[in-house]
Amino acid sequence: MSASKAKKTGKPNKNKKSNVSHISNSNPEPTLDEVKELYHDMLLIRRFEEKAGQLYGMGLIGGFCHLYIGQEAVVTGIQSVQIEGDSVVTTYRDHGHMLSCGMDPKGVMAELTGREGGYSRGKGGSMHMFSQEKKFFGGHGIVGASTSIGTGMAFTHKYNEDGNVAISYCGDGAANQGQVAECYNMAALWKLPILYVIENNQYGMGTSAARHAAGQLYARGQGYGIPGEQVDGMDVFAVQAAARQALDYIRTGNGPYILEVLTYRFRGHSMSDPANYRTKDEVEAQKNQDPINQLKELMMNDFDIPEEELKKIDKEIKARIKEAAEFAQESPELPPEDLWTDVLVEV
Repeated sequence: MSASKAKKTGKPNKNKKSNVSHISNSNPEPTLDEVKELYHDMLLIRRFEEKAGQLYGMGLIGGFCHLYIGQEAVVTGIQSVQIEGDSVVTTYRDHGHMLSCGMDPKGVMAELTGREGGYSRGKGGSMHMFSQEKKFFGGHGIVGASTSIGTGMAFTHKYNEDGNVAISYCGDGAANQGQVAECYNMAALWKLPILYVIENNQYGMGTSAARHAAGQLYARGQGYGIPGEQVDGMDVFAVQAAARQALDYIRTGNGPYILEVLTYRFRGHSMSDPANYRTKDEVEAQKNQDPINQLKELMMNDFDIPEEELKKIDKEIKARIKEAAEFAQESPELPPEDLWTDVLVEV
């Protein structure tokens, strides 16, 4: 993101691929405080994920652990233009979405370590934690399930006439699932208020999108009359602008919308993945587009924010993440008899 481009932040990119031309909502340039907030939120996710990776390496996090490093601009940009009451559901690469929804890093980290202080009392782990208060309805281990659940959430919003939107995230691999096409059909028929976000990080596990997906993923809604577009997911302002327009379109009763956000994960598919299917040169080239570094450069060059101030933000975030890690390790493990609780609810 060049300084000249970023100075016009929030403006639609006329060169982006889209089959929507009728949306002309203005995207205001962000204030200094808004830019700082975006930087803070992305950096919080990055530092959290780095610490989660460390704890996993120490054996304190078991099972699967999928890090969001490199993709921070996606959920940060979208969340920044949501309104209170909007609901969110995503896949198993979900820690960033939890933090963006306002969930406490302590509770998220405690859940990762299987402790009682976690959002699901240590029983859900990385893939299955929820916060009804924050309208976050989980990461889900079943590929494509988030799309089905999100469509159901959108039906609830429409039934209740609450004016809110369901934001449903999935990956490029999940976009190939049959249930996704079924959801597009229902959402279009019933004009459900849902934003389908395809986080295309270029790989479905270890298979490149070029080898597993024909055509452009956002265009798969065209047969159902669902508009969509492809967005640069390494530019938080491009994501923010596209999400603002998409959510405006949905809230005015037009039905679903699809955003295919082109991004890249810097780590393997999960902590156990060495990512040998990618070359070092490819990864390094993508790291040159690091969304956090791009925003940092913008803040220093275009907003005249001194580097010392950015270092202070980083220091405060690191202290908060350190506190979360300590809380997670000090929180007690559940006693064995709790294995039988939270299994059945009689009504």
